[in-house]
Amino acid sequence: MTHQEPPANLSLPIKGMTCAACSTRLERVLGKVEGVEAALVSLAAERADIRFDPARVEPAQLVEAITRAGFSANLEQAGDEDLDRAEAEHAAQSRRQLRLLALSAVLTLPLVGQMIFDLSGLHVMIWPWLQLALAAVVQFWIGGRFYGGAWTSLKGGAGNMDVLVVLGTSAAFFLSAWHVVVGDAHHGNLYFEGAAVVITLVLLGKWLESRAKRSAAGAIRALMRLRPDSAAVERDGVVIQVPAGLVAVGETVLVRPGERVPVDGEVIDGTSQLDESLITGESLPVARGPGEAVVAGAVNGDGLLRIRAMRVGAESTIGRIIRMVQGAQASKAPVQRLVDRISAVFVPVVALLAAATFLGWWLLAGELQTAFVAAVSVLVIACPCALGLATPTGIMVGTGVAARHGILIKDAVALERAHRVTVMVFDKTGTLTEGRPAVAAVAAADGDEAGLLRLVAAAQQGSEHPLGRAVAAAVATSEALPPVLDFRALPGRGLAAVVAGRSLLIGSGRLMVEQGVNPGSLAGQAEFEEALGRSLMWVAEDGRTLGFIAVADTVKPSAVAAVAALRAMGIETVMLTGDNARAARVVGDAVGIDRVLAEVLPEDKAAEVSRLKGEGRVVAMVGDGINDAPALAAADIGIAMGTGTDAAMQAAGITLVRGDPGLLAPALAISRATTIKIRQNLFWAFAYNVVAIPAAALGLLTPVIAGAAMAMSSVSVVSNSLLLKRWRML
Repeated sequence: MTHQEPPANLSLPIKGMTCAACSTRLERVLGKVEGVEAALVSLAAERADIRFDPARVEPAQLVEAITRAGFSANLEQAGDEDLDRAEAEHAAQSRRQLRLLALSAVLTLPLVGQMIFDLSGLHVMIWPWLQLALAAVVQFWIGGRFYGGAWTSLKGGAGNMDVLVVLGTSAAFFLSAWHVVVGDAHHGNLYFEGAAVVITLVLLGKWLESRAKRSAAGAIRALMRLRPDSAAVERDGVVIQVPAGLVAVGETVLVRPGERVPVDGEVIDGTSQLDESLITGESLPVARGPGEAVVAGAVNGDGLLRIRAMRVGAESTIGRIIRMVQGAQASKAPVQRLVDRISAVFVPVVALLAAATFLGWWLLAGELQTAFVAAVSVLVIACPCALGLATPTGIMVGTGVAARHGILIKDAVALERAHRVTVMVFDKTGTLTEGRPAVAAVAAADGDEAGLLRLVAAAQQGSEHPLGRAVAAAVATSEALPPVLDFRALPGRGLAAVVAGRSLLIGSGRLMVEQGVNPGSLAGQAEFEEALGRSLMWVAEDGRTLGFIAVADTVKPSAVAAVAALRAMGIETVMLTGDNARAARVVGDAVGIDRVLAEVLPEDKAAEVSRLKGEGRVVAMVGDGINDAPALAAADIGIAMGTGTDAAMQAAGITLVRGDPGLLAPALAISRATTIKIRQNLFWAFAYNVVAIPAAALGLLTPVIAGAAMAMSSVSVVSNSLLLKRWRML
């Protein structure tokens, strides 16, 4: 019995794709390679994710198949520097496109001006050879990319919009050039402006489209940078620094105060407070001691920890999150796919119509030039400039309007689906709450709550602990606090300090138990505060309880109204959080959430989102931290708080720049308005062709008029998109 190897997965960066038809064709090419079980090509991420049988096909053969299809791939996995370089190349390419667009517009302007004068009855004609020179630069140098794209597409047995652009502009250019060369150039038979206008407007559409669809590499880079570069490892009794990816399972890793934990592991020695908010969603630092688990990416507090590595590299918490985001982000915008599918059929149909027009006029009228002019008119007027501009102009105007209201819409997927949302899933910390601990209650044994608060604030002057900052923020700054002496941090428990001659012990209930301090008459009130999900800071002096301070993460002022607005729209609300159940339930009840799931890990958040999607729901996920990134990417629409991490914002399709949940309902509304405009644009673009192509075929239009009509169709699409600027947030 032979041993069968399990399927292998390979993720390859792809270069050379220009439209969704390219990614579809590459998927088809890879799917035909023997041994490939599945292939998903993402145009946005410029990556191909391939599952294959390593016994039947090697990665090098997959790269060869991609190369034969007219694209390029790299077997080397991208590191942080490579991602930075890719983003720099993308920005440089965008600048080059803009410069070419500007040059094309400058060279086309004289030709368009002549056409406008000609249509108005003022017969102003530029020297034909100058027209030829201007148009040739636009056609073959600036528009050379379309020839390359068309050739690649045709070589692969498919057609895209580049093919139509090349057919129409080449026909108009070469017919005009022939008239110039033979000395028969006059107003009626030079159509250079039609070719140049088509090239310029399609370039504009491509540039707008590239601006609208940013690379997904930014999200992965943001995640990778949260992963520590190096780790301090004990080897042969010596502590050495090694790359974090080279730490072996079972090795002992030292994590100093303030450092980020490089591996998932178990504490061997030491105690400390760890900020795990970016990983688990826990709003407050958590105490970790011997035998307790820590996760990669958590920030160590003020203690020294020795950790036994349990999961390292790609298997660590951050490594798994990165893989999940990469997989979930392999998506395609439905409108873009629709346009390219139609274009694939549109190309041969228009070519056949042009050929039929030529043959019809030639055979019926017997006029070769009339036949050629009519055929060129069909090709020119059918060039899909309006079709190419329909989506990107709608996106650009819609996102510009949304940005003025603090809503950043990044991709067409969000625009397509936001108005159809049926379930809104919330993270708690930093989304519905402020994400900053604040004093919620003070209880003093002697009744002097203000005095107790000042005493603790004074003691916390020597601490950078978040709870200490919360207490300091609750005290008026107009009066100077007494100095603190003999400050000592007690990792995982609290602190000891001398304030105004008083020896204070401040910390958790566990610290009080260890020191034999009895809560006394405050025990009942403390239980009440803990039932609300609040964290208590006990204060004692010489074994006697002075009181406690309850600290909680406060709900954002707009959260209640935001949830109510969503529910009024018929949208179910769900909260997923890594926080404890009591705190989660309190927040959920306070803001009116329909369903609350607490103590949920990042993997479980994404699984819950996938479960809801599996029920046929359209799911929007709202979050702000790295722990939310997999769920944001897995949702139909990811919505990030702008006050959160870059990883969350890059993984999301919509970002609320001010971090205000009150913008959620308006975000859905502007997405709906933008989607409507895009659909209107597509309707008019197709309707224009339905009316104009028959008119051109019947000889009712010349290439000049066809070029002008084509330009006007693009202007109408852009103008319709600009109407979005009238949108106002209610």
